[in-house]
Amino acid sequence: MAVEIVYETHATTTDNEAGIATGWLPGRLSELGRRQARELGERRPGNGFAAVFTSDLHRAVQTAQIAFPDGRPPIHQDIRLRECNYGDHNGSPVSLVAAQRAQRIDNPFPCGQSYRQVVTATDAFLHDLATEWDGSRILVIAHSANRSALEHLLTGTPLEELLEAPPTWSPGWYYTLPAHWPASTR
Repeated sequence: MAVEIVYETHATTTDNEAGIATGWLPGRLSELGRRQARELGERRPGNGFAAVFTSDLHRAVQTAQIAFPDGRPPIHQDIRLRECNYGDHNGSPVSLVAAQRAQRIDNPFPCGQSYRQVVTATDAFLHDLATEWDGSRILVIAHSANRSALEHLLTGTPLEELLEAPPTWSPGWYYTLPAHWPASTR
């Protein structure tokens, strides 16, 4: 068997609208973001999901709670689904963080983490998902770094390529997590 993963990014935040790279700061949804979260719930009204997993950062949790206000499917927060920690650059202009993205694949942001560390955390999440949710359909609501990590781990796309040209928004990305997901050495 396998786990079917539907991935969605959190809805638009006030920081997104202001051109701020939130990183590990909580962030909050803007009016547009709250509307997008409601639309997410309308677009995916349960859709046979066994569970929703979100980052524990406020903007991802808020997206899930607005999309599924009755708590069905159940919503689980997981710290391993956090955005990349930009360290000293959390809350800095997006342009500053974007200019360093390629240099931070293996070299952490000052007082933060590298994108490879996000891949490692996401990989650990996938291992638990494969073990505990085999045969299930799961919705994941997280951040752009996690989507890159999923794409890297589950399709083999080089991380360097993913960070050079981040994807345009899409109403969900779909992945299949093989049963017995191995610990990664990527």
